[in-house]
Amino acid sequence: MFQGTISLSLDAKGRLAIPARYREALAQTANGTLVLTAHPHGCLLLYPVPAWEPIRDQILKAPSFDPRSAALKRVLVGNAREEEMDGAGRLLVASELRGFAKLEKQVWLVGMGSHFEIWSDEGWQRQNDAALAALQSDQPIPGFEGIAL
Repeated sequence: MFQGTISLSLDAKGRLAIPARYREALAQTANGTLVLTAHPHGCLLLYPVPAWEPIRDQILKAPSFDPRSAALKRVLVGNAREEEMDGAGRLLVASELRGFAKLEKQVWLVGMGSHFEIWSDEGWQRQNDAALAALQSDQPIPGFEGIAL
């Protein structure tokens, strides 16, 4: 399970050094092969291949003639790239995906259980501000009924 948030730097070639505490799990789970794709919220998603494949298959079953389903397919599947960690545990983030998520030098790797989100510094700060504002509401959070936090 991937959890926690860590600030990282992209190197001059656009590579992200995966923290050592996650490398072994990613190598064992996916033999070092990962899927990197765009997310509609403006970040990137990083999945081990075995965790990505059922999600991809479910997305591809959606009707292509529905504009929202087609849009989701284009964003998630259309931008998906298989990448391998190198011997130093670095992952190349393609320039197209860096541009999509507006990634510059500093990025945030956010563990989301089965996968990671990769945010630009500005995007992560904006996301945190929006999340805190949303949690100030008295509205119940779907799926959290009866859970004391």
